[in-house]
Amino acid sequence: MPPQNPRQSDGRVMREIDLQEYQPSKPLRLSVAERDTLADSGLSLGISPVMGVDGEYVVTPGSVVGAVEVGGLSVLVRPKFGIPKLLSMACYAMGAFRRRDWELFDFREEVSLPDTLALALSVAARRAFARGLLYGYQTEEDALYTVRGRIRFDEQIRRRFGVPLPVEVGWDEFTDDILENRLVKAAALRLRGMRLRSTEARRGLAWVAGMLGKVSAVEYPAANVPSVTFDRLNERYRGVVGLARLILRHSAFESGRGGVRASGFSMDMNVVFEEFVAVALREALGASDRVLRAQARVNLDVDGRVRMYPDLSWWVGGRCVFVGDAKYKKTVSQRVPNADLYQLLAYTTALDLPGGLLIYAKGEDDRASHTVAHAGKRLEVAALDLDGYFVDVLDDVGRIAGMIWKQRICNAEARRSAGRRSGMLSAHA
Repeated sequence: MPPQNPRQSDGRVMREIDLQEYQPSKPLRLSVAERDTLADSGLSLGISPVMGVDGEYVVTPGSVVGAVEVGGLSVLVRPKFGIPKLLSMACYAMGAFRRRDWELFDFREEVSLPDTLALALSVAARRAFARGLLYGYQTEEDALYTVRGRIRFDEQIRRRFGVPLPVEVGWDEFTDDILENRLVKAAALRLRGMRLRSTEARRGLAWVAGMLGKVSAVEYPAANVPSVTFDRLNERYRGVVGLARLILRHSAFESGRGGVRASGFSMDMNVVFEEFVAVALREALGASDRVLRAQARVNLDVDGRVRMYPDLSWWVGGRCVFVGDAKYKKTVSQRVPNADLYQLLAYTTALDLPGGLLIYAKGEDDRASHTVAHAGKRLEVAALDLDGYFVDVLDDVGRIAGMIWKQRICNAEARRSAGRRSGMLSAHA
């Protein structure tokens, strides 16, 4: 994908580099400054010099996809199975997406990730605002010369020392300047700060910002985006708020290290896949996050100094009955070619389980089963098919949920059999 032509936008010349997840680029001619800028972009790019040619490099993305402007470069890394599927999975994992909502991201494939987000946010906002903006009560506090709401006697005594005016008061204001609207506006403003290639996307964001004109503009740090509790009053905002939180969590505006400034939207496919698998399997199995846990701590040694965190573990009555790991891309190493199986074996050993399950994205591995010599543990491998429509992916999650249920039953039976054998040996002794 060679588009590297400079283009003029907002008074700046930006060189565009389009890449595909995990796919090496064609040789790119880069200056030393551009090479170092790409290395510091936060996109986890592998940059290898072309042998025998000075100043040309092959750039290979890793698991981080998205669009970032850094230095004088506009870099786009496309996910291998499509932007609509990526965003559907990410929103589903956040609880902001239903099976029936997959068409929200059904835009043409050539639209970039920030443009797709902008178009989807405007569509979701139109749905949410169809019955008018959401209003709520916001607690306000001030010192006034007339009484409004309730008098804050403690503050009046502490601050005024008996002086009657002004009066420290507090009241509830019925307003549209509430958290849900602030999150949507913040996401719209964040996207407007990015380089959007679609005129329709820019118009949609302008409409959203205009509808929320009286709402405060709050800048939420990516690591501290507040969550929203939904009920019958604000349920219609679930989709747009979830999408807004996704944008705010995975975007950075004018952030960077040193003298290199970057803005854009990026997501680690490893994290997206693991979070999606955990949430989708809970839905399919009817299990809560306290039963089917993600990243539960497991101790490998008896002293608890070697800690592990499997992606999936099922707990009943304080005891683990299933363990599994989700791997978006298979780890390949010359020294440890089967590192994922070794990791799963460690989980099953620490949890005293007869077996476990590795879940890959299809294309990384096919279904297989391995019985460990001298241990008898059965390590199964399953592949989740990410092709087709999003509803097809959810259907395939149901197939893997059936494998987990079956393995849980087999694990329980193996434990009972081991207990009976142990009891018979004890009685015989």
